[in-house]
Amino acid sequence: MVSAFDAMEKTSCPAPPSAQARRYPYRPRLAVRRKVTHLAVMRRIRSWLVYPLVLLPPLALLAAAWWWGQEEKARDERFDRFITEASRRYQIDALLIRAVVWRESDFDPSALGLAGERGLMQVREPAAQEWADAERIENFRPTDLLDPRTNILAGSWYLARAISRWPDADRAEVFGLAEYNAGRTHARRWARDLPQPVAAAFIEQIDFPTTKQYILDILDRRELYRTEPELPVYRLLWGKVTGYWWRWQERRQIQRIKEAQD
Repeated sequence: MVSAFDAMEKTSCPAPPSAQARRYPYRPRLAVRRKVTHLAVMRRIRSWLVYPLVLLPPLALLAAAWWWGQEEKARDERFDRFITEASRRYQIDALLIRAVVWRESDFDPSALGLAGERGLMQVREPAAQEWADAERIENFRPTDLLDPRTNILAGSWYLARAISRWPDADRAEVFGLAEYNAGRTHARRWARDLPQPVAAAFIEQIDFPTTKQYILDILDRRELYRTEPELPVYRLLWGKVTGYWWRWQERRQIQRIKEAQD
């Protein structure tokens, strides 16, 4: 039987250190140093994890912008062979044709307008039929305007004819673009009160905001093609946004005219 004194002596005396404790004795300073090192390592690991999370969205955005820019550049140049052919055939600036294609359809060969316009240059059936008759093309159908080559040839012919009607103008393409967009009747009305066919004064006479912006957009785009063959992404994006906006405005204007006629 163990007495109370023996039990008290047993509990009060510390147990002898184990072999591991004897081999690795506790050192307070070393423990603190290890803890500090551990915290530093964990902080470094967290920073390594945070940096990718912070940088990944901007890098992904830049990569997406670069990819989108390459796609848009490819869209801009996809129909260059047809534009070059039309430019040589009808003696009209190739960059002007490309700018018109951009403004009219954003290089979408299947684009359809509210007033019956079709294709890349948004050519209407009567104008296309005039082109087909002038070129002696038999069995021409309006659906042929959805073919990129046919549409660019027909639209370029129509634009070249509109420009040729203003031989005395200082910038005949401005008058031709107004006629291409709003018709010959309106173009002649805007030029009627001008002492001389000067483009700057003519633009001020245009009372259709969409037509005025149409001309300015195309001229700016042609100049952009001329000065910056490799268009930066921000210019491509801005051009797409403004193009959509003014095409929507034109659709609203056509819709209002139709409602007024009804």
